Amino acid sequence: MKTLDRIPTGKIERASKLISTGAKIGVNYLKYYGEKITKTEDEAKGNLNKNNASDIYDGLKELKGSALKVAQMLSMEKNILPAAYVEKFSLSQFQVPPLSAPLVVKIFKNYFGKKPTELFDRFNAESTNAASIGQVHKASKDGKELAVKIQYPGISDSISSDLAMVKPIAMKMFNIKGKNSDQYFKEVEDKLLEETDYVLELQQSLEIRKSCENLPNLAFPNYYPELSNGKIITMDWMHGKHLSTFCEQNKDPEMAQKVGQALWDFYMFQIHYLRKVHADPHPGNFLVSEDGTLIAIDFGCMKAIPEEFYVPYFELSLRENLDNKEFFDQKLLELEIIREDDSAEEKEFFTQIFYELLYLFTTPFQEENFDFSDNTFFEAIADLGQKYAKNTQMKGRNANRGSKHFIYMNRTFFGLYSLMHDINAKDVKINNYKNFIKN
Repeated sequence: MKTLDRIPTGKIERASKLISTGAKIGVNYLKYYGEKITKTEDEAKGNLNKNNASDIYDGLKELKGSALKVAQMLSMEKNILPAAYVEKFSLSQFQVPPLSAPLVVKIFKNYFGKKPTELFDRFNAESTNAASIGQVHKASKDGKELAVKIQYPGISDSISSDLAMVKPIAMKMFNIKGKNSDQYFKEVEDKLLEETDYVLELQQSLEIRKSCENLPNLAFPNYYPELSNGKIITMDWMHGKHLSTFCEQNKDPEMAQKVGQALWDFYMFQIHYLRKVHADPHPGNFLVSEDGTLIAIDFGCMKAIPEEFYVPYFELSLRENLDNKEFFDQKLLELEIIREDDSAEEKEFFTQIFYELLYLFTTPFQEENFDFSDNTFFEAIADLGQKYAKNTQMKGRNANRGSKHFIYMNRTFFGLYSLMHDINAKDVKINNYKNFIKN
């Protein structure tokens, strides 16, 4: 694969790259209008989506950073984006151009004052995995196999300007519109900035590893602070298939059950016991070992769940609370879904929408065991999303609804549900995590 000797870091240079990408998209639309004459609408639109997805991805992969991170997040939106975009943007989880060997050496000298070959017994200058924020190299020291994650230069400095450029895409992705949108967008920006703080990620990784050590069929790498800093993290090299590869290849229902239960327990334990959750549940952050152990390898994006949000959020997972109108109305106010200054019509309109959304979204919590392989649940989610996306009554209303904490909590659950479905786990014990809480 082609390597990069440098990454554009200046605001003007990065903006120019996005502008040139926009020009290519303009050409694609001209082709689309021409093809509509000779081809069916579906064929012409399919080619347009394929060409646009390819050009957008090719532009973002050279910028890396938050621009590429948006593509990575979008790749999880299987029920929203056309398949061509999901397929292309999924590459951002594993397949982007890595930094060249000379640039890697330069980064080590900048942050350690030494070449990587002076720090490790062996260091592979070719990366094994390059993604949006950093890339991973295999190394060894004192007989241990190690994974060394290196952050791309200039990424943290360019996040704010990058997000300003891709703000329209991000706002659409998170369904952020118009009035009062800044608080939601600031939440996204803050989380992306946190992901570039490798000192924070190292601390979070050590905390999660210690807190979750009692959970079965779950493993974490050891971390090495003495070989880590703000831009480089060194951890154990973990052996296993990426979760997406496991899902594609696995034919053993018992193995699927084991992996699915481990993933579900991991998330429920974090949410309900730690009140802090790994808010980036995409397959690139997990491996599966030969014996079916789930391995969690990346904790750059963690979302703290404040008590004032956690309590009403999960109180509405109970059907008796959803069906208690007075209680339900009060919780919608606490969660900032309904506002005091809403008209009676607005209150009725948004109350009905969120009742329907919450009723469906909390379905797994109504049963002791849930079948995540059942397409019915996921088709209902997709259908409901499309229903409200096409709802003409939403136009002209201030549709920004809910606490800013909904952004990453909802993304966590949608991502988790999607992964559970891909794993094909059929008989998941919903409250199994309670068996592993330390007294």
